[in-house]
Amino acid sequence: LLSSERIKVAAMLAFGMGLCNAVRVIMSVAIVPLSATHNWSSGFAGIIQSSFLWGYLLSPIPGGALADRFGGKSVMGWGVFFWSIATLITPWAASRSLGLLLAVRVFMGLAEGVAMPSMNNMVSRWFPSSERAKAVAIAMGGFHLGNVSGLLLTPILMSRFGIDGPFYAFGTVGLAWLSLWYMHISKDPQNHGTITRNELLFIQNGTDKRKVTARVAMPPFRLLLSKLPSWAIIAANAMNNWGYFIILTWMPVYFNRVLGVNLKQAAWFSAVPWATMAASGYFAGAWSDLMISSGMRVLTVRKIMQSIGFLGPAVALIGLNSTRHPAIASTWLTIAVALSAFSQAGYLVNYQEIAPSYAGVLHGLSNTAGTFAAIVSTVGTGYLVQWLGSFQAVLLLTSGMYIVSTLFWNSCATGEKIFD
Repeated sequence: LLSSERIKVAAMLAFGMGLCNAVRVIMSVAIVPLSATHNWSSGFAGIIQSSFLWGYLLSPIPGGALADRFGGKSVMGWGVFFWSIATLITPWAASRSLGLLLAVRVFMGLAEGVAMPSMNNMVSRWFPSSERAKAVAIAMGGFHLGNVSGLLLTPILMSRFGIDGPFYAFGTVGLAWLSLWYMHISKDPQNHGTITRNELLFIQNGTDKRKVTARVAMPPFRLLLSKLPSWAIIAANAMNNWGYFIILTWMPVYFNRVLGVNLKQAAWFSAVPWATMAASGYFAGAWSDLMISSGMRVLTVRKIMQSIGFLGPAVALIGLNSTRHPAIASTWLTIAVALSAFSQAGYLVNYQEIAPSYAGVLHGLSNTAGTFAAIVSTVGTGYLVQWLGSFQAVLLLTSGMYIVSTLFWNSCATGEKIFD
């Protein structure tokens, strides 16, 4: 794998997914000084942050359908182009009007909504079944490290170049990535100019039982939604995003307002968990592939991984709720985020197992549900904190939802192909 074209694909996916998260997280840090400057309430700050998700809600399904038809390479490329442009013009929009800022944030969300289904499509085309979990883990490792770079670099760039600095920096890097993506990556191994015959045969031999074909007709949405395993994935994605976006969006504010640390320290305390998430996600992927290679049933492995990915954060958020010491709180947060990465070897790989030819569109369906959950959790957290004056209820509610979601996944998921 290390000397193959597949690792190049995985590395470029990781970098692209990292940019996806980095440009998204800039506002999570910038919202603190912006709220102070404009006297925004917690509820209104939640609306500003969630505006990205309004666009993100709309594009995963068409993005997944386009990726299944035309390939993830083109769809991912256009997504990166448009979200990089949106990032670059955000300072200009903010200087004009709040409405224009919200519109640009929505447009950025539209562009980023195609990233996940495109990544899943590329994995289904480029990697045999024995390497899928590791490939997803590498791509998602980059995704989580994007949080780290965004959280750590944003306050530094803001202090040196003003609030515009991080938007210009990350937008420019996105356009540079795009040129490398189109020069060195093809939509599938059959169309790659420098792949060796041995590697091509290895990929084909590992994917022949789940051949992926381009679909021209309208995807069978009714059929996809008629099976409980599809709903197991959709519910797991929704729960994962609920917890993920509360942590991503509100933890800098939590450390600043509840635990009393300054903005730069809050960014550091909030960034550390995402670095561990990248490592734990790869460990989960490698471990799950090893268990499957040793003969364990795919379904058993997916249940183990997803149970760790939900029950671990459920316990850790209770621990986070019990301390007011920043270092201890960061430790609990790190445990929650690190264990949640095991979901990458649970529901996030399951698309390709139950619906290889519709992996992109099924991912789009579940990602839409996940985005809706993210909007509700992001905005709802702001209003709950404003209403109750505390984050405690939000953390306890999320912990309970993780437990219920674990039971639903273990009751309804499957590891077998159910859609041709």
